[in-house]
Amino acid sequence: MLAKSYHIITPSIFRPSKRSPPPRKIRFRPYATTTQPIPISMPDNRVPTQEVVDDALVALWDYQFLFMSQRLEVPIPIKLKLIEGALPKDFPCGTYYLTGPGLFIDDYGSKIHPLDGHGYLRAFEIDGPNGEVRFSTKYVKTEAQKEECDPISGSWKFTHRGPFSVLKGSKMMSNIKVMKNVANTSILKWGGRLFCLWEGGIPYEIDPQTLDTIGSFNFINDDNDVEDEINFNQSHALDLVARIVKPILHGVFKMPPKRLLSHYKVDAQRRRLIVMACNAEDMVLPRSHYTFYEYDPEFRLLQKKEFTISDHSMVHDWAFTDTHYIIFTNHVKLDILGSMAAICGQAPMISALSVNHSKPTSSIYLLPRFSTNNNSNSQSDDYWRKPIEAPQLWLLHVANAFESIDDNGNLALQIHATACSYQWFNFHKMFAASSGSHQTLSHFPFDSILKFDNLTKRVSIWSPGSRRFVGEPMFVSKRSFVEDNGYLLVIEYVASRRMCNLVILDAERVGGVRAVIARLEVPRSLTFPLGFHGTWTPIE
Repeated sequence: MLAKSYHIITPSIFRPSKRSPPPRKIRFRPYATTTQPIPISMPDNRVPTQEVVDDALVALWDYQFLFMSQRLEVPIPIKLKLIEGALPKDFPCGTYYLTGPGLFIDDYGSKIHPLDGHGYLRAFEIDGPNGEVRFSTKYVKTEAQKEECDPISGSWKFTHRGPFSVLKGSKMMSNIKVMKNVANTSILKWGGRLFCLWEGGIPYEIDPQTLDTIGSFNFINDDNDVEDEINFNQSHALDLVARIVKPILHGVFKMPPKRLLSHYKVDAQRRRLIVMACNAEDMVLPRSHYTFYEYDPEFRLLQKKEFTISDHSMVHDWAFTDTHYIIFTNHVKLDILGSMAAICGQAPMISALSVNHSKPTSSIYLLPRFSTNNNSNSQSDDYWRKPIEAPQLWLLHVANAFESIDDNGNLALQIHATACSYQWFNFHKMFAASSGSHQTLSHFPFDSILKFDNLTKRVSIWSPGSRRFVGEPMFVSKRSFVEDNGYLLVIEYVASRRMCNLVILDAERVGGVRAVIARLEVPRSLTFPLGFHGTWTPIE
């Protein structure tokens, strides 16, 4: 499991020296082929068929429950009711922040996709010694939220489409508001400051105590002199396309010049925050330009490295090790009919893109974080310009990445990530993962937590029960060096009762007896929709 949002947690068997010489070579197969998968032992915890309520109407209701709008805010924290177990006295004091969409339908009949839902920030303040959990929640007051929500009456009227949505009546010819920064994707705590992020724009800073929105915060400082740019395979013919498309995207559709990928990374050893941005027009151009930024806890820009690739691809997530950025490219193509429908407002903007099944492989680039000498374009760094060709896959999220140097000075990289085949990926159906115990909802919602033991190759499973679903779990360490020595926080969505619970699991007991340590109930009137990503911030 991922214990922290650090992407350079080096295990004992992959512990390079602090001052290792430049690697002689990196071991990888230039044209990798699919290998025989490693068998794992996975228990079958599916509910017997005779116990499954598989009525189509019930399944539809369960699904809709996860995306029911919640308009209420809780500015003053309330104490949650303990309905099972007890809060451990040794549970670290801190706050579990969870963000995600909060509103899906306005007062005028327009509905939006969950990915376009306004950011709804939830906070669970956990006090282990006193056995209390307090809950508060507020909407992130982005510019789009303030425009679409009347602060006096509390009524909502959607005026922005969002990249995944079409508003009521498809009367969008005169509506050019596409990029709707809803700050609903991730939570970042850095330098004592809290931020809500969205993949299409800059983050919004939040007061960690009151959850009030302080305002937008621009990580991207392109006026700084720290710069290191690398290009390759760049076709000058594309410049003409860029000159045509850029005015449309920036001037007409109001897209920002750069969009921030909200999958931030933390280099714990160097105490650096790493963020990545890409040009907005890269969604439609065959040339992609990306920039890595590294900051210290005072938000001083320490390093900036840019690179350009021209293989009709986009980056959704990436990884890093002590010496390299690891860039996974997903091949896409522009759908002409979908583009016209999107521009006319008859289809969401994402309809303009589709996966490119004609590409037999997926490219992985190993970009050096630090140059081996003063010349960033030296021959010693040229190896990264030729990608590793892996089997065709769409990379979703990276869990971790490691590196080690053998006795001959060769560098070996290991990446843990989730991915799926192009045949299984669809831009319009991006929620797909469950145990399959519900025949009508066989791919979503999430209904289990799996723990994989990398040594024994065994999988342990905890499931909340019939017609109960779960969000993304969060590991809370007891601050020891023992594996699994901590707790799991997860939100349980009880569809049959239209309620939410905060569940605390013993990480070591997942898959065994007495895994649930405590279960706390969120009041029915405050039931909230499915969250995306969260973060745990202990009190120092």
